[in-house]
Formats: sequence, structure tokens, C-alpha cells
Amino acid sequence: MHFVGLPFSQLLTAFGVVGGLVVVFYILKLKRRPVPVPFSRLWEKILRDKQATSLFSQLKRLLSLLLQLLIVALMIFAMGDPRTTINLREGRNIVVLVDASASMQATDETPSRLERGRAALKDVVRGLGSSDRLLIAQMDSTTTPLSTMTSEVSELEKALAAVTPTDTRADYPRALRFAMDTLRGLPSPEIIVVSDGALGEPRDSLGLVDLERVKLTFVPVGEVSANVAITAFSVRRYPLDKSRYEAMLELSNSGDEEVTVELRVYGDGLLNDTSRLRLKAKERNLRFLPSLSGASHQLKAEVLLVQGAEDSQATVPDALPADNVAYALMPERRRARVQVVSQGNLYLDAALLLDEYLDVITVAPDKYPAEGKFDVTIFDSVSLRPSENSGHLFFLNPSGKDLPFTVEKEVLDDDPQSPLGFDEILSEHPIVRHTELSDVNVGRVKILKGEKEDKIVGATFKGPILLAGRRAGFKFVALGFDIRESDLPLRISWPLLVLNTINDFVEEDASYLSSFATGSVWRVPAPSQLQTVKVIEPSGKERKIPVDDGRAVMLGQRAGFYTLVSEELDPATNEPTFKAEFAANLVDPRESAIAPVKELSVGDKSAGEVGGFSVGVRRENWIYLLLAVIAISAIEWLTFHRRVTV
Repeated sequence: MHFVGLPFSQLLTAFGVVGGLVVVFYILKLKRRPVPVPFSRLWEKILRDKQATSLFSQLKRLLSLLLQLLIVALMIFAMGDPRTTINLREGRNIVVLVDASASMQATDETPSRLERGRAALKDVVRGLGSSDRLLIAQMDSTTTPLSTMTSEVSELEKALAAVTPTDTRADYPRALRFAMDTLRGLPSPEIIVVSDGALGEPRDSLGLVDLERVKLTFVPVGEVSANVAITAFSVRRYPLDKSRYEAMLELSNSGDEEVTVELRVYGDGLLNDTSRLRLKAKERNLRFLPSLSGASHQLKAEVLLVQGAEDSQATVPDALPADNVAYALMPERRRARVQVVSQGNLYLDAALLLDEYLDVITVAPDKYPAEGKFDVTIFDSVSLRPSENSGHLFFLNPSGKDLPFTVEKEVLDDDPQSPLGFDEILSEHPIVRHTELSDVNVGRVKILKGEKEDKIVGATFKGPILLAGRRAGFKFVALGFDIRESDLPLRISWPLLVLNTINDFVEEDASYLSSFATGSVWRVPAPSQLQTVKVIEPSGKERKIPVDDGRAVMLGQRAGFYTLVSEELDPATNEPTFKAEFAANLVDPRESAIAPVKELSVGDKSAGEVGGFSVGVRRENWIYLLLAVIAISAIEWLTFHRRVTV
């Protein structure tokens, strides 16, 4: 006999404590039960003395005590769940891996693949043998155990109800290794996988998972393979027109037939653009949507199947609605503060007037620096040491020594055979985007020399004249000539060069993402002084997440719009001191390919069918112990009221 529940030593300790209390209560019970009878006091005294000395009375009380101790013993040993050696050896130890990845939300099964798998598992749970033990784990981008290794049907059914679908890919190798660690050393080990089979190879950085002697069984779900999805989505504003933006998205058709789809783009909740197109079988179509407008913050794209003819107005979601929608947040439009240090330059002033999102302040060299903090400072033919509040620096015709680079020799345009201008241009650099500088004529230039990490954006045959770099976290750009000694101001490239440079200084960080991908650890910018922030998920659920080195860290499992807020409130406004939003998307072509797999294998081991589970009465010894407790309690109650043990 073995105890599967509490160990035998703990059972003996519990019996000793409770049994001792029962004995103490019987010893303290000195007052006998009075039974009034119609006799004289003389007869009462005689009968009382006779009862006090009666051996039979003592035996009756001892029998009552023994019955109570027997009840206590049976109840305590039932907690140990005693099993015979044969039953214990025959019992199975099972880990169930329930696929909760995005493809399990497909509705080709009613109401979904996950619900179909959950229903199949209920029969497994209710059909466990008395010696079987089972653990349920959710398999998505992580592996989460939802129950202990137990045979308790109520606990296992509660774990089944707790399985929640996510917008992520299932990490199959991680789940298998978790199951192997759980089953190591246990008799009759078995792994049951509940999935549509779209799990990928059971291989990770450690190699192919080895199941050794563990039995593998499979509960397949899913029927159809056709699905249309958005597998990429991003958005950015135009540098020179912050009110307009362009979007890039990829549409995928994983089905075997050509389909007509309708693509809708919503800006701040309003429909901005709609178009129809045909997707061939297995096609992935990358599309750019230029010159969009009408949205300032949130963007959502949605793809729907067109029912009937191409000109039909009826549209419906496909088998997996979760990947039909994608979300993005556009970078915040903010006004940049620009400080111009100059004796006067109408060409520069005219270029700066073209961007309505610039707050420009012009100061004379002897009045520098102006009050306040600036995003950009432009030094026009001025040699001054930059102040700490100057922000990024743009030097026009620089001179002097207080510079983040070196000004070398001056070169004149005195050779008719070799006009002075831009002979080399780094065309991929953002400050020369959409410009044409190769035919600019310059009267004289200053050759600039930077450090090794600096970029030479433009150069003459004599050396660099357009330099870009970074010092102490701030960017700088230097143009090595006075624009008034060239024909550059007469070209459209001049205002483009100025605005491109400012935009490169103050635009969102190059690491800015219009959306995150689900299934990975997100590191969202947050104030470094905060220890935690509160995240509001797309469902409205709120929870705390830690902040590490200026990044709020969380594992992303659902697509949609998220909000981060600080727990601290501003006393003046009673609003959070920090608030930010970000978007997340399910953009995983593998999850969007929802074709079910009916056979599963790990290495050379193929998964079999689930069997050996039949719903019926479970033969467990502890049940009989409790029935014995009820029977003995009934006997004790009957003998007490019949005055047999009184």
C-alpha cells in the first residue's frame, strides 16, 4: 500500500494530534447524562452508585471513544489517498500541451479550434483512471502550467477553462522540453498535444527534442486551410508635411484559390481609404499607400473577403479574423524650437517659413543664447561656443575653434576646367533626400575634417564640404560655404536641405516603431525614474509592469492599442505624470497559414491517437474510507440515542 496524497509520516502526526484531542475531551467529560425517572431519591442514589461502579458502563464509554478514534483515523488516512502497489504501477503520468496560438482562434471548427480541443480534453479528464495523474499546460510563445500533476477532476476542469487564446506563435520545442522535465523519473509518462498541428519543427538551439521513452499522442483540430491576412503594417509621416502620411502593408493569401479582398484603412476611427484587389493562391502582396491624410494619431488596416462577384458589396471575415486587422500609431506631431544665430540671411529665413511646425527665433551673435531650451540651433557664418540648451547644431559657413570638427583650408573657384561644387554625394543620407546638388556652383568653400565616425555627406575634389556627425548625444551638420556665394538658394534643393536637416534632428528616434510584434518581449520607452507603470491592454484589463533602464518591459500576447500610465498623479491637474500609447500586431505568416496537420511526429517518433480514457466510476480507496466514516458515524449516532454507549 502506498500513499499518493499526504506522506505516511504526516498522516501519523495528524492522527496523533487529533486523536489526542479526542481522548482529552473524553477525559474531561465528567458530567453524566441525567435521566429523570419517577423514583424516590433513595432509588436514585442506589442506581447512580451502581452505574459508577459498573464495569459494563465503563466498557460502553470505552467503545464510544474507540469509535470516535476510528472515525478520525479513517478520515485522516483518506487524505493520504492510499493506493495498492499494482494500481500505482499501472497509473499514467500525463502532460497535456494545449495549443493557444493565434491559429487556434480559427472558426472553421464551431465555435473555434481551441473550443473544439477543449471539449475533447473534457472527455480525457473525466475518463482518468483512479491512479492516473495529469497536468494541463498552455502552449503559446511561452509554456504556462495551469494545474498541478493531479487526478482531481475539478482542478483539471478549472485549468481547462483557464486556457486563453493569444495572438502569438506556439513555441513547440520549449513546450516539449517543459513536458519532458515534468515527466522525468515518473512511471508511464505520456504527452498529449492538442493543436491544429501548425507548430513547426520541434527543434531549438539545443537541437531536436528527444522524447526518449515518453509516449506521444495527438488530438488534431481544424478543417480548412484558406486564409487571408495582413502580415506586415507600418506607417510614417512625410518629413515636409506632417499632416500627411504613407503606409506600407503586406497582404497574404495562404489558400489554394485566388480571392478578391477589400482593404480598408481607418484613421482615428474614421474610414480614410478603401480599395479592392485580387490575391493569387499562396501570394504575398506588398503594397504602399502614399499620400494618406485625415488621421493624427491612430491607424488601423482591415482586410475582408468579397463574397460573390468582384463588384459585390458583401464582405465577410475569413476563417481567422485575428489576422485580418493591424494597428499602428503615428509619431507625435510636435513643434520644434529653432534658434537662428545670424546677422541676417533672407534665404535662410525663407526656407524656415515653409514648415508650419517650426517655432523660429532669430538672435544676433551678441545676444546668444536666447532664453529657453531649443531643439535646433543654426549658426550662420558665426563662430560661438554652443550653449547647453542649444540642442542639435547646424553650421553654415563655419569658422573658429569652438566646433565639433576642424575647419581646414579655404578653396576658391579659380579653375575654369574644374568648377567648384559637389563632386561626391552620399545620396542615401536623409539630409539630402529628394535633393539634386551635383550641379550646384560655389564661389569658395572651406574643407571640413571630422572624426572617424562622422559621415561625409558631400565633398568636392578638394575634400569634404558637407559633414554630419554626433557628439555627446547631439547631432550636428556642417555646410562648408556661405550659401550667398553660390547658386544653391536659387534651387528647390536649398529649402529641402534645410528642412531635411531639421527633420533629421527632431524627428522620432530611428528606433521608433509604429507597432510591436506579438509573441516577443516589448521594451517600451518610459521615464527612467519610474519603477513600475500601469499598462491598459486592448481588452481594458489593467496591470503593473516593471520599468528597467528607461524601458517598460512586458511580454506581448495580444494585438491592439495599449496605454502606459504612471501611478503618480500631477497635483495640479490630477492626471498621471506620464502617459504613452503603443500598438501591437499579429503579423506572423506562419500563424496565418492555418492549414491543419493531421499527423504529428517528433524525430522518428510519430504521435498516436489518444486512448484509454473512459468516463465511469473511478475506483479510489479514499472514497471507501469516507463511506466507512459515514457508516460508523451512523452507528455511533444510533447507539448513543439508544443509550447503548451512554
